[in-house]
Amino acid sequence: TRTEWMNQSQILELISRQQRFRDITDIGPQASVAPNTQPAFPITLTHQAQVQPLLSQVSEAIPRSVLTNFTAFTNRYYNNNNGKKSSAWLQDTIKTIAAARVNVTAFAHRFPQSSIIARIEGTSLNNEVVVISAHQDSINSNNPATGRAPGADDDGSGTVAILEALRVFSQSSLTPKRSVEFHWYAGEEGGLLGSADIAKQYKGRAVVADLHFDMTGFPATPPAVGIVTDYTDNDTSELVRKIVKAYTDLPTVDFTCGYACSDHASWTANGVRAALPFENQYVDGNDNIHSPRDSLSTVDFGHLVKYVNIALGFIVEVSDAQ
Repeated sequence: TRTEWMNQSQILELISRQQRFRDITDIGPQASVAPNTQPAFPITLTHQAQVQPLLSQVSEAIPRSVLTNFTAFTNRYYNNNNGKKSSAWLQDTIKTIAAARVNVTAFAHRFPQSSIIARIEGTSLNNEVVVISAHQDSINSNNPATGRAPGADDDGSGTVAILEALRVFSQSSLTPKRSVEFHWYAGEEGGLLGSADIAKQYKGRAVVADLHFDMTGFPATPPAVGIVTDYTDNDTSELVRKIVKAYTDLPTVDFTCGYACSDHASWTANGVRAALPFENQYVDGNDNIHSPRDSLSTVDFGHLVKYVNIALGFIVEVSDAQ
């Protein structure tokens, strides 16, 4: 891995060539994996009685409805007005869908698009935070600013999956001991920008783990949950494997991205546990992304809602919800 200073036109050239990169302008060089000094973490499933009733409340209809509107923006490019407007729309939608106990706020960056944080306050361990995340921006690699980029799978599918998990959990009677935050990051396609800002600001806080959902709606044949094993934490990934087995009918398949392929890497670089359950077992399994072809019609909502189950299992187990 090499570090190089680039201007905006050079960064856009990387994007047009589908070159993999991470922008560390605002955070400086970091080790790819920082020492883990975070709070205690469960290694077995002990909350099946709490999780199972939630799964029957999961709906395909709401994610489909939200994603239909979300993909109607020309694009959700982080560095223009489309990104700003789509973020404001998403924030209003989250406020409408989540229960009253959820506090929804925008997190501003140096670019127009804001990240969004929805927090459910914990009880006895409210200073400790469990993060569930996705990225909200989309990009057309040939024409980032004005090109059509529905971003239905990348990462509209993750966006609506964690929103559905927020809806189901927040409307339940369960109360988490640890606080739970849902993050929708801006600027992932610009080099993990939004998550880098947030992870930097959270430095020193007791963040238990981040479970990141980047693409959940495009299964391969045979379908499986891909477990990313680089730039992630082994214990967190192992818990995710157990959750997948308990609450879905899918196998898990390990694979590597080979680079910091999404926002989980921002947390790993800051010493926070992170895991990424991917939509299939191939890092390049959907060749529609970053183009107008990444449309609503390509999303398998039956597959997507299995990732809602994964999110709910993780939330309940790690937050110790009762």
